[in-house]
This record gives sequence, structure tokens and C-alpha cells, in this order.
Amino acid sequence: MAAVTVSFLYDFEHVDDKGRVHIMHEFAANGAKHLVLSGTLIRKILVNHSMISQLNEEMAGAGLSFADAHAVFGKFLDLNCPVEKARPQMLLRHELSLQIAADMGVKTITIHTGNENAYPEYDVDTQTGYLKKSLDHLLPVAEKLGITICIENIWHRINTPERLLEVKSCFPTDALGFCYDAGHANLMDKGRSNPESNPCQAWGSDTPSWDDHILEKMLPHVVNCHLHDNCGVNDQHRNPGAGNIDWDHIMQLLGQAPRLEVIQSEVIPVMVNAPIRSICDKFAELVRKM
Repeated sequence: MAAVTVSFLYDFEHVDDKGRVHIMHEFAANGAKHLVLSGTLIRKILVNHSMISQLNEEMAGAGLSFADAHAVFGKFLDLNCPVEKARPQMLLRHELSLQIAADMGVKTITIHTGNENAYPEYDVDTQTGYLKKSLDHLLPVAEKLGITICIENIWHRINTPERLLEVKSCFPTDALGFCYDAGHANLMDKGRSNPESNPCQAWGSDTPSWDDHILEKMLPHVVNCHLHDNCGVNDQHRNPGAGNIDWDHIMQLLGQAPRLEVIQSEVIPVMVNAPIRSICDKFAELVRKM
């Protein structure tokens, strides 16, 4: 396959402006070419439009560019939001995020479906209906801007691969794709052995839809992917190799993904105390497995 773009996430909320520039240069010094336009950075731009030119100048100064984006997320911000009073602002924020991504040359943005537990008074089918309504509103915007919205597997009922595929079947446009999250998929496989795992906690008295073929199901529509590791119990966002994911298997499959554009490191450096050099070295190793 053609050379794949690799981007790196950094939790920039932990650094000031000078620290941000330093981190950019640190990534570049260790071979990175692209960073993620994260929700943290999008929030800064939403508050202050001049951050677009500032970030672009900082990135160019380090010899970097933004390759992909992750929209803001959380209750009242995710696509499944069923609260009618909150939906206009939620949709507007995502419209603005799409425009920001386009203005910064980004072609893919991951937007959370949301997790049904945030709104226990609404059943999953109702929330899925709202998810579809959100996409019906946003996809024409994405098409106009030339951006692909990617929805990702998590560990809740509303974002199993089956549910994502059912949503995708309603929107044949190429402006909608999937973001495969390897860490989340690992939880939906190995989490079955621990009642304290994220899926067990999320599904409550119901048995989670355990699945060891999530990537195989999502593969035809995978445009972006979030790669990070964990122990199969919690969403830890560790460097690959620091958990129990079978990376040989994952990378061989991703090498066959017909729509894949970006491989993203969703290792969260400050949170897990992972050196930038070790992350960059590990992802160079992963790409060689494809």
C-alpha cells in the first residue's frame, strides 16, 4: 500500500504557549511530520480565532502540519445528544469545528457518537436516532468542505461495530467513515475476564457484546485509527507494547483497509508519562508491520 500518514496526539492542556512550541519541536526532532488537531486546540480556536494563524506558524516553524482532528466531546457535545435545548449549540460547535479543520488543511475529523449512559432517560434506539439526525445535519457541511467525519468504536451499546455499520448504511456518502480505536476494541475483547472492566461497568446488568473481530467488521470504512494500548481492563492510552494488544495482527489488517488515510497515535504522553521519543520510535516500528 502507499505510504500512510502518521499523526501524534499531545495533551497540550498541560503546557503554556512556550511549552507547546517546545513540544512541537521535540516531536519533529524525533521524526514526526504531523500532529493531531485535538479537541483541546479546537477549543482554543473557538475562543480566539487568531489561534489559527498562531498554531499554523508554530507548526510550520517546527516543520510539522496537522493531519487529522478530534472534535470536542462530552455530555451535550456528542452526536447522540437527545436534549433538544442543547442540540443547536452542539451542532453549531461541530459545524465550527469542521470549518476550523478545513481552514487548517485537515481532511478527517473524529466525532464521538457519545455514550448512551450519559442520558439514562432515553433508550439506545432513541439516541441512535438523534445520532443519525446529527449526521444528517453535519454531513452536507463536511461534503462541502471536503472533510470526512469519522465515528469510532468505544465500549458502549451505541458504538459497537454493528451499531456503527447500521448508522453507516444510512449514509453512503464518502464524507462518513470510521475511526478504529484499538484500545477500545481491546476492552471489548479482553474485558470479559474482569467484572471491573470499562465495558462491564458501562453495560451494568447486561452482558457486553464481547467481540474479538471488531477491526475486521469495521475495516471497509476505516479512514482513521486511534492506536494505543491497555491491559484489557481500563482505557489507559499507553504506548503500543505496554499492554496486551496483538499489534502484528492489527497492523496487518490495517494494511488492507481500502479507505485508510491516517494512523494516529492516541497515546496520551503527559497522562501516561510516555517519552515522545519512545512514542515516535514505536509508531515507526508499527508502520513497518503493515
